[in-house]
Amino acid sequence: MNDAPYTLESLADMLEQHFSETLEVQKIIANRIETSRTSEATVFLSKKKQLYVYISAQSSMVRSDVQKMIARMGLKADEYLPPKNQPDYFEQFGATKFRQVFPGRSSYTADDIRFYKTLAPYNPALVKISEVKTGEIYEWNSDASSGWRVATKFAYRRITASS
Repeated sequence: MNDAPYTLESLADMLEQHFSETLEVQKIIANRIETSRTSEATVFLSKKKQLYVYISAQSSMVRSDVQKMIARMGLKADEYLPPKNQPDYFEQFGATKFRQVFPGRSSYTADDIRFYKTLAPYNPALVKISEVKTGEIYEWNSDASSGWRVATKFAYRRITASS
């Protein structure tokens, strides 16, 4: 993997290239930390004070891989953002897979396709974060007993206002 850290501009360019969200990156919290042998994550704050994680890998990745990485990093996901120009990407993929597995079923619910949405290819990934669970962001480390070690300390919890 490339070890050169992302700059604010290069990260913003990649986000614009791959995702529909237009984000202005204010600060990078953790730059290119390892999340597996072939993947890395960058944790950053947008100008609107929203925490995001950008994950890219050299090998293929599906949404369930990203979900596991986010959990092991000590983060709580709020939203998995779809690829550019595909707002219903996960729902469409889940519905297509569901119809392949159950060709005789003409109707399905959101609960029926929940599992199949996790099988959607998702590389690179962009995840909106609602909370850093313990105030520490973890990175993958093969030498650590748990396989993960503290990359940086950062306290964050998004409080949603009711309207």
